[in-house]
Amino acid sequence: MQPIPGKPAETHAVERIGWLRAAVLGANDGIVSTASLIVGVAAAAGEKQQVLVAGVAGLVAGALSMAAGEYVSVSSQADTEGADLARERKELAEQPEFELAELTQIYQTRGLDEALAKQVAAALTAHDALATHARDELGLAEMHRARPLQAALASAATFAVGAALPLFTAMLLPMGTLAIGVSLAALVFLMLLGAVGAQAGGAPIGKGTLRAAFWGVIAMAATYAIGSLFGTSAV
Repeated sequence: MQPIPGKPAETHAVERIGWLRAAVLGANDGIVSTASLIVGVAAAAGEKQQVLVAGVAGLVAGALSMAAGEYVSVSSQADTEGADLARERKELAEQPEFELAELTQIYQTRGLDEALAKQVAAALTAHDALATHARDELGLAEMHRARPLQAALASAATFAVGAALPLFTAMLLPMGTLAIGVSLAALVFLMLLGAVGAQAGGAPIGKGTLRAAFWGVIAMAATYAIGSLFGTSAV
């Protein structure tokens, strides 16, 4: 949006939704999956080295998996958007009158009378017909457009950062307190991440904090129970 002269430019939380979603998802997965893996292996294994090897492997594999998954997923979205835009471009070239009428009807459903809707549709079509139909007919706002590489890099980087937190905690703790220490540290990290994500997205901080912590506790408790059941400590 172009700034209005004499008025400070406005920023909205929705403008950050693309990278924010990928970043929060990556960091959250990094903390939860790596902490859960460390806690599960710690409950099953007798040596700290085994726990740390599992944590490092989880960090590397998880970061690469997040990058690949995000890239494939968002690329599919980008392909769909591209196909829709190509179809719209063809329709604008072959039947411009129908497309103008379609745009007019859209504006009428949004509250404009027929005469004003026709005027607005004609003006926006003359300015940039494809961009107008992409936005108002297909719902493809520029800030929400799929960017596969950006999503992949953001997810991989934030996963690695998130995974490094419980892994570093595990390096500092003795084996006897490793499981509980990593669990508590991961819970704190998740709460901080939930608060930061909520703040950046303009959402209630308390809700985001509790949501992130709840699922982290479930994951770590489940892997600890499995490790205790099948590990050496149960033999």
